Amino acid sequence: MPEVATVSQMPQRRALEIPFESYKRNQASIARRKMFPLTAFYTAYAALLFIFAASSGRPWTAVAFFAAGWVTWTLVEYLFHRYVLHGRFPPGQGFIRKFLHERLDPLHWDHHMRPLDGNHISGQLNDILPLFFVAAPVSFLFPVYSAPMLLAGVVQSYVSEEWLHYALHFSNSRFPPFRRLKKYHLYHHSPRGIDKGYGITTRFWDGVFDTRFPQDVRRSLSKN
Repeated sequence: MPEVATVSQMPQRRALEIPFESYKRNQASIARRKMFPLTAFYTAYAALLFIFAASSGRPWTAVAFFAAGWVTWTLVEYLFHRYVLHGRFPPGQGFIRKFLHERLDPLHWDHHMRPLDGNHISGQLNDILPLFFVAAPVSFLFPVYSAPMLLAGVVQSYVSEEWLHYALHFSNSRFPPFRRLKKYHLYHHSPRGIDKGYGITTRFWDGVFDTRFPQDVRRSLSKN
C-alpha cells in the first residue's frame, strides 16, 4: 500500500488522502517557484557587483570582501533562526508589539508543524528586500570592492542557504556530508532537538553559542 500524507502534514487542514510522494513533489514545486525571484534578483546583483569590482583594479580584495559577506550571513542566519524565528512575542498594546506578535510569531512555527509544506519552507524576495534597499545605497558610501561586495556576499549566501534548506527537506541525495547535514536539521525539527541545532549551513555557531545537540546525539547523527 503506498504511503499517504497525514492530515498534520497537509498545508490545508482537510482530510485528504493522496500518495505521499505526489504530495511531496507538489510541495517541492511550490517551494521552488517561491525561490526563483529572490535567486534571480540577488544573483544578478552579485554578478553586476563583481563586474564593477573587477574594473576597479582590486578584484582579489573584492573576492575577500565577498567571502567575508558569505561568512557573515551564516552568523546572521543562526541569530535570526534562534532569536526571531524561534522567539515568542506575546500580544500587547502598541504598533510594535502587535506587529511582532502577528507577523513574527507565525513566521516559523507553521514550518515546524508542517515541515513539508512548500509555503513555509523557503524565503521570498520581499523577506529581506526592505533591509536590502537600505543597506545597498549605504554600502556605496565605500569603495565598490569593499562594503558593496560584502553585502553581495551576504545576499548570495542567503540565496544559497534558502536552496540548502529546501534540499534538506526535499532531496534524497546519498552524498554522505549532505546526509549528515540533513539528519542534523531534521533532528532540530523533532521535539527533542527544537531548542538546539539552529545552524543550517554550518554547525559552527551552535558550537560557539553552546546550542549543539548532546554528544551522543551528534555521534549518532554523524553515522551514515
